Amino acid sequence: MPNLSGKVAIVTGCASGIGAATVKRLKADGAAVLGTDLNAAEGSALCQQVGAEFAEQDVADTVLWPTIVDQAVQAFGRIDILVNNAGAVSQNSIEDVSDEIWDRTFAVNVTGTMAGCRAAIAAMKANPDGPFGAIINIASTSAMAALPGDVAYCSSKGAVRVLTKSVAVHCAQQGYNIRCNTVIPGATETGILNAAEEHIPGLKAAVAATSPLNRLGDPAETAAAIAFLASDECPFMTGAEMLVDGGALSIHPGF
Repeated sequence: MPNLSGKVAIVTGCASGIGAATVKRLKADGAAVLGTDLNAAEGSALCQQVGAEFAEQDVADTVLWPTIVDQAVQAFGRIDILVNNAGAVSQNSIEDVSDEIWDRTFAVNVTGTMAGCRAAIAAMKANPDGPFGAIINIASTSAMAALPGDVAYCSSKGAVRVLTKSVAVHCAQQGYNIRCNTVIPGATETGILNAAEEHIPGLKAAVAATSPLNRLGDPAETAAAIAFLASDECPFMTGAEMLVDGGALSIHPGF
């Protein structure tokens, strides 16, 4: 298991799914964690359960981001890890997506991720031992194999992939010891997928069948990949993409 003792992490979208699993995993690996979510009731309950700090946050509110990062620094003295996990899904095709849905999806998935990276880098540069940290942005297999019925989500997650690479190259060229990588989960047993199942009965079974493993992913499996990228075990990995998709993209690159 990665050793995260002495490290401080912020995890957005911590109330459920991959975010909740990540808070639990990073805590188990020794990190101090600040979890954030727009769902204050469930987010604070999860953090209280595992001994993490909590802050209510709409990641699309760019003005709030420095305050969130400062809360972690004030509580723990530094910031080493940022996991940009919070996300929005739309379930609309190009013909029926509204401006409001498009804008909100991009505000959460892209602008929120950008603002988180920006605020975290500023704090990581001020760490007592100099610029140091790991940023992990959560994309989706939908960024690589588009879904016709979710144009805003697919487009926004595609933007996250390139945003991550830009951040990684910038930090490297500036001489910062700050890595930025993407985790790309496949179909995972989360609240988002369960909500989609309500609109499209049988969706979960159909999606599970696209994987050679013939099942959905467990959020803890994605959290394990995040913990690895957050650790000091991979110092030469930056701008990389780690697939956690059960092999789905290996045999269905255009699903």
